[in-house]
Amino acid sequence: MSFAERLLEVRKKRGMSQEDVAKKLGTQSPAIGRYERGVAKPTIEVAAKLSDILGVSLDYLVGKTDSELDALTLKRIQDVDTLSDEDKKTVYSLIDAFLNNTKFQNILNR
Repeated sequence: MSFAERLLEVRKKRGMSQEDVAKKLGTQSPAIGRYERGVAKPTIEVAAKLSDILGVSLDYLVGKTDSELDALTLKRIQDVDTLSDEDKKTVYSLIDAFLNNTKFQNILNR
């Protein structure tokens, strides 16, 4: 999916109009329409602001990942990144155990 398609999809998911996004970005709604049609491409700075306005990662908007990480999830990841190596290891072990358990339960429930 292209940047234009993702921008349109996320904006609609958030229930925002082009005008809503444009106001928060400090521009006019036709600019958002041009981005969504793929007629124009925003600068990296504008794309980053759009990701903040829409509450998704820039990686998601540009198609680098298919995970639509919201701002809270990104904040949690950043918080984990500030921990000591030992604490990170503990957090990752807990996450891995939970994910493995969930996968196992899904296999059993098939």
